[in-house]
Amino acid sequence: MSAETAPAVSADNPLLAESPLPYALPPFADVSLEHCREAVLSGMAEQRAELDAITGSAQPPTFENTIVALERSGALLRRAGAVFGNLSSSLSTPRLREIERELAPLESAHADALRLDPVLFARIDAVHEARHDAGLDAEAVRLVERHHLDRVLAGARLDDAGRARLSELNRELSELSTQFGQNLQLATEAAAVRVADAAELDGLSDEEVASAARAAADRGLDGYVLPLLLPTGQPVLAKLRDRGLRRRVLEASVGRASSGEHDNGPVAVRIARVRAERARLLGFATHADLVLADQTAGSTAAVDAMLASMVGPSMANARAEAAALAEVAARDGVEELAAWDWAYYSERVRAERYSVDRAALRPWFELDRVLVDGVFRAAELLYGFRFTARPDLAGYHPDVRVWEVAGPDGEQVGLYLGDFLAREGKRGGAWMSSFVTQSRLLGTRPVVVNNLNVAAAPEGRPTLLTLDEVDTLFHEFGHALHGLSSAVTYPRFAGTAVPRDFVEFPSQVNEMWALWPEVLGHYARHVETGEPLPAAVVEAIDAARLWGEGFATLEYLAATLLDQAWHRITPETEIGDPAGFERRALEEAGVALDLVPPRYRTTYFQHVFAGGYAAGYYSYIWSEVLDADTVEWFRENGGLRRENGDVFRSRLLAVGGSVDPLEAFRAVRGRDADPAPLLRRRGLTPSV
Repeated sequence: MSAETAPAVSADNPLLAESPLPYALPPFADVSLEHCREAVLSGMAEQRAELDAITGSAQPPTFENTIVALERSGALLRRAGAVFGNLSSSLSTPRLREIERELAPLESAHADALRLDPVLFARIDAVHEARHDAGLDAEAVRLVERHHLDRVLAGARLDDAGRARLSELNRELSELSTQFGQNLQLATEAAAVRVADAAELDGLSDEEVASAARAAADRGLDGYVLPLLLPTGQPVLAKLRDRGLRRRVLEASVGRASSGEHDNGPVAVRIARVRAERARLLGFATHADLVLADQTAGSTAAVDAMLASMVGPSMANARAEAAALAEVAARDGVEELAAWDWAYYSERVRAERYSVDRAALRPWFELDRVLVDGVFRAAELLYGFRFTARPDLAGYHPDVRVWEVAGPDGEQVGLYLGDFLAREGKRGGAWMSSFVTQSRLLGTRPVVVNNLNVAAAPEGRPTLLTLDEVDTLFHEFGHALHGLSSAVTYPRFAGTAVPRDFVEFPSQVNEMWALWPEVLGHYARHVETGEPLPAAVVEAIDAARLWGEGFATLEYLAATLLDQAWHRITPETEIGDPAGFERRALEEAGVALDLVPPRYRTTYFQHVFAGGYAAGYYSYIWSEVLDADTVEWFRENGGLRRENGDVFRSRLLAVGGSVDPLEAFRAVRGRDADPAPLLRRRGLTPSV
């Protein structure tokens, strides 16, 4: 697409110019889907024209006229793409999905134009060759190296035929990934479990029953509806006393997108095959080898060694937990424990052994109080950030709220958006993304958003969280802090633009503050009485910390090893039935246990088939090695202290991808990571 064929952008399109709102917050109330579509199309054409100007220059390639010019390019596409990408995850409609299908192959072709253009690569290659003799600072040198490596791994050194074939594969992958995500969203909505009789909901709180009634009413149905969240395990499984309903919920969860018009099985198979062919074209044995070439783990062998060390202990721990559950279930007349019983009886064991009834904790975890008096307070104590509600600034949906963020000296930092409630058209799970990223070069400050999928409370009643949802909120806010703390020159390095197996590290660290006494005591107040969570309950939660780690580790490892299996195939691998491939992969990896299904099965494994975690789902536990060791560093140095926060922010969060991530870790910890804290945390030490 050339500048001459660029689609016209209507004069009233609010995305045409930078938003006049504070921090360039998109003017959501004025933006339509058609505005997004035409702005994305025009933005691609505009960036192609900018690319033509770079490659057509008669001047010798330099850092400024090639690398910096690339960093400055694509302003319209950045604005439009950020808005449309966030809406596609949070506010999907039939028209949006139609536009998404139209744009996916065009965006793939555009990305290839930026990565594979031989003239552009020749200029980047020349700058790369002279980078140490050009008087560049360390961040600029790393920027040159990143642009060069990005293109080498993307296929810039292929010949014309190779580049053409690569573009075909990339286009097909973009279409398939879009299809997978849309199938999953529609299948998940369709698989929501209908309940006619309120008696079947025994075990749920009055608020949860009312929420189920509201979910049914929103769909125009009588009775009750239990919507499904993204992972295999559904929160209601820990509470429902009706065993038949528990079975229906789990079977609906694991069966999503596995048959009918939204069957993702064939889509996943084709995605894996195309990725395998692309990896071979690029000179790698498998897609996993291609991915690991640019991660901190470095090789599939390193990932295999870490995962293998955990399989045996986690399987043993899970079997021991199953035996304990079976004893309790037998008292209810359950002759054989099933997967749909696990969460329910796990909570029973937790309550009996440790006096912890996690369902009964919800009145102490009211959403706004957790957010303001917990999450925000920890960030203020640690980093000096202050959050001021901006009701005058609108989000993209009435549920979305906006806060302005100021630094310790009152300086402007950015905006934080919160979109915490589940609804139709919103994909499952929880995540952080950006509308604007920080860059000194572009003069921009961050605008970040957190998404959760908490069931909305009935009108006029407070929204209460589970303890797991509290952890999730702290986790996702850790990603937000990564974006808000960014202090880099070039947008390529802003915030969370770090290797996939490092990006979860800061967010996992932030989870530690959820139960930190100075933080927990401030926000964990009963929603009606204001009484703090009793100290005995807090002690019991801590005592019960290792209970359930066998299940949690095994379900995670099963998903991780399934991801690796799909992305270790070659183009010649005989896959057959995708469900059969999945079963064999789990058996061969030693993690097949019917009582503990993978956290994600193939047909709803959005992270790897419609997200950025292909061959990278191991990242969570790889990052947790760094996280667990860093938690010990905080504790050794006095915990929630501004001095500690300043070190972590300035040496790690602020630098984003502008330095080697493991160097950033060493700048905080003073050494390489020690895996022992992680093994202790998960109960995988030999003594356990």
